[in-house]
Amino acid sequence: MMENGDYAVQYGEESYMEQEEEWEREGLLDPAWEKQQKKTFTAWCNSHLRKAGTSIENIEDDFRNGLKLMLLLEVISGETLPKPDRGKMRFHKIANVNKALDFIASKGVKLVSIGAEEIVDGNLKMTLGMIWTIILRFAIQDISVEEMTAKEGLLLWCQRKTAPYKNVNVQNFHLSFKDGLAFCALIHRHRPDLIDYSKLSKDNPLENLNTAFDVAEKFLDIPRMLDPDDLQNTAMPDERAVMTYVSSYYHCFSGAQKAETAANRICKVLKVNQENERLMEEYERLASDLLEWIRRTMPWLNSRQTDSTLAGVQKKLEEYRTYRRKHKPPRVEQKAKLETNFNTLQTKLRLSNRPAYMPTEGKMVSDIANSWKGLEHAEKAFEEWLLAETMRLERLEHLAQKFKHKADTHEDWTKGKEEMLQSQDYRNCKLNELKALKKKHEAFESDLAAHQDRVEQIAAIAQELNTLEYHDCVSVNARCQRICDQWDRLGALTQHRRQGLDEAERILEKIDLLHLEFAKRAAPFNNWLDGAREDLVDMFIVHTMEEIQGLIQAHDQFKATLGEADKEFNVIVGLVRDAEAIVKQEQVPGGLVNPYTTLTADAISRKWSEVRALVPQRDQTLANELRKQQNNEMLRRQFAEKANAVGPWIERQMDAVTAIGMGISGSLEEQLHRLKEYEQAVYAYKPSIEELEKIHQAVQESMVFENRYTHYTMETLRVGWEQLLTSINRNINEVENQILTRDSKGITQEQLTEFRSSFNHFDKNRTGRLAPEEFKSCLVSLGYSIGKDKQGDMDFQRILAVVDPNNSGYVQFDAFLDFMTRESTDTDTAEQVIDSFRILASDKPYILPDELRRELPPDQAEYCIQRMPPYKGPNAVPGALDYMSFSTALYGESDL
Repeated sequence: MMENGDYAVQYGEESYMEQEEEWEREGLLDPAWEKQQKKTFTAWCNSHLRKAGTSIENIEDDFRNGLKLMLLLEVISGETLPKPDRGKMRFHKIANVNKALDFIASKGVKLVSIGAEEIVDGNLKMTLGMIWTIILRFAIQDISVEEMTAKEGLLLWCQRKTAPYKNVNVQNFHLSFKDGLAFCALIHRHRPDLIDYSKLSKDNPLENLNTAFDVAEKFLDIPRMLDPDDLQNTAMPDERAVMTYVSSYYHCFSGAQKAETAANRICKVLKVNQENERLMEEYERLASDLLEWIRRTMPWLNSRQTDSTLAGVQKKLEEYRTYRRKHKPPRVEQKAKLETNFNTLQTKLRLSNRPAYMPTEGKMVSDIANSWKGLEHAEKAFEEWLLAETMRLERLEHLAQKFKHKADTHEDWTKGKEEMLQSQDYRNCKLNELKALKKKHEAFESDLAAHQDRVEQIAAIAQELNTLEYHDCVSVNARCQRICDQWDRLGALTQHRRQGLDEAERILEKIDLLHLEFAKRAAPFNNWLDGAREDLVDMFIVHTMEEIQGLIQAHDQFKATLGEADKEFNVIVGLVRDAEAIVKQEQVPGGLVNPYTTLTADAISRKWSEVRALVPQRDQTLANELRKQQNNEMLRRQFAEKANAVGPWIERQMDAVTAIGMGISGSLEEQLHRLKEYEQAVYAYKPSIEELEKIHQAVQESMVFENRYTHYTMETLRVGWEQLLTSINRNINEVENQILTRDSKGITQEQLTEFRSSFNHFDKNRTGRLAPEEFKSCLVSLGYSIGKDKQGDMDFQRILAVVDPNNSGYVQFDAFLDFMTRESTDTDTAEQVIDSFRILASDKPYILPDELRRELPPDQAEYCIQRMPPYKGPNAVPGALDYMSFSTALYGESDL
């Protein structure tokens, strides 16, 4: 038993008579239904017969001869039936009705319990059953919504169209239409200009029904097929009558439905095109900005101009560090965003069946990558030059100070020497004085020879300063030349004085032996003191613990000789004391003056005291340098400890991200989730990189240029860090694009997993690409049929031309996925868009601006109007637009 009038009958599966019998057995058959059907079916038949210039008045009488029945079938089917019999005998009528029934049966309709004799005899029930069968076949059966039966499809259409309306709840084709609001809602939904729905009330059913039926008949050319009084006075209106009338509404508005569908398709296509153009413009802007920044930065990195001072180079080094910390990181992010936007754009173009985007010349991703690579090479060369220049200038400063110190010492020693050598004092000396002068000259010669090494050192330092291009070479060379010229003069003068003394020696024979021994021992000891003082104040520069330890060891060896030096000092001082004792004892006039040397015991004592005082100072200087080198060693270890932790961490993250990017396991959402977790972990790890940068800066400021505790450098870690960030961003973008591909194309996660699994299986080296033979094997594994004959090879080459348009010899995963997606799904085409515009244009080869504004949202209508070229075909009217060339251009080459 059916409840509340909900009929379970699926029309087309049971005959009209069988339904009538079942309803009668269940007590549901209402005698008023036959009257309603007769009125509705008559009006429905006349709505078609009028096209042939005729009509019927009594449905059970006017179809008895079969002539109008055959005419009705010709009108509604658009086909020609066999020629009717024109005789008026009963058998002529039966023949005509049979011709009509045979035509109905030829359309796949089963006519159960309906025969020609009953129609010819005027059997009303049989006639109504036949007309209902015709209505089902030609007016209702073709109605299909979401693959439902005709009745369910028509009911779903009504529910969707009336869903927004108050007091309308369409559940069936009898009670739901009884108050007239459902009919009014259907009209208002498609023609809101015909009915003011807000003024209708559920309490006025007759008024509502009359309003709907009058408007439908007057403005929509739908004749009255129902009587409002019959609907109201019947407990349950006849379902067949209501369905017949509602089907007329459906067919009336089907054109509007097609226009709505066409408009929706066009809006979708235009929205995709607008978004693609926006992404292209953004790519061009970002690419231009990044390339311009690289162009402005390169001259600075390639510059090798300095003021040739250590301070100037250190300032440039600090500017470079600021560039790496502040100016470059935003550009790294900009480059990653640029690549991400480019990949997203290409994916959207593929998904919307558009050609690949080709940036402006010079702004390809490869152009940007090459410029970026050139920038990184320039950075590396610039930093290496700065460090080398720092070391060179530091050594130059050290050599310049060492030159000045040795030159000052030498010039102090040579003061008055030329005047002394030019003196003729020996010509007026006594014999002992002459001998003293001669010995004195011998001591001077010894002293002069001892200073030869210092002069050579000065010349060697000057030569090195010239080789290293010291900025003040002119003054260094001038001073070195003065010293060498003076040295040559001293040599010549010394030789000349020696000759004079030798000449006078033949006359002067006595010598003072007492001072001779002092002079002989004092002179070398004095030279040793001078050398010791010079060594103790000698400046040095070291870079390693080994070097400072070597200096400390040499100093310790020197201190070990001080005991012997102290003994020599006591001997020399003892000689002076002995001479003083003899002079005092013997009262020798002028005997206290040593004729053999200008050195005195006081001078020797003073220098010895200075040497002993300089020893602890030298100890302190070396100790300070040792602490400095120990600190440098600590910095090396700190950097190495941190670098040896950061480097492997970056490598592990890179391996993990690469593994996720291969899509080996998990859904795309899970891969995306894990990638974003890695992205958060990487950004959380950034303080470690910044801490390492601080240690690295301290290392560089301490002039530490090598580190044997680690093979990582700050540069390699920076590059690894930037590559890790780029890899995460690229993989996130690729996964998002795969999700976009999956969702927009309607492929399932299982399909996507199958595609990825098959691709990875043949990608043995995990390179993210397949060689042609590997690609062919992958296609075969997915069930793609590729023959082994010549035709199969030609088919495969055509596929390769699609997935590898640049003939690189490899198939990337995104191209593989795009191909498999196209094989599995449908996409919009230019032909589909043209068909949609043709519907909006009412089959005209052109469309008018007003039609676009009426059917499309304002922004998309204006988008079309601005870009559509004028229509230049025949019968063009003013303002006509060419939608065909516009649709073709949507899928052709982009202006950008």
